[in-house]
Amino acid sequence: MNKDTVKGTIDDAAGRAKRQVGEWTGDTKTQADGVAQQVKGKAEKAWGNVKDAAQNAANNVHHESDHARAERERVESERKHHEPVGN
Repeated sequence: MNKDTVKGTIDDAAGRAKRQVGEWTGDTKTQADGVAQQVKGKAEKAWGNVKDAAQNAANNVHHESDHARAERERVESERKHHEPVGN
């Protein structure tokens, strides 16, 4: 979880609370401000999730690359041990 996701979660919750207070008091401006803050929070969370997904994908590619290199080295080592003498 990155800072965008955290900030989005906070903005979403604060906006929800603000909207609810506006509904209880009949203050349409507070309701609208709350809805706007919720939308902002949801967008921030979505952006944070995209960034997390991209980072996870990059980490997986790196991990797979390390795995492939280790497998190549293992196969090469086995091949060398099984070559006939004189080749």
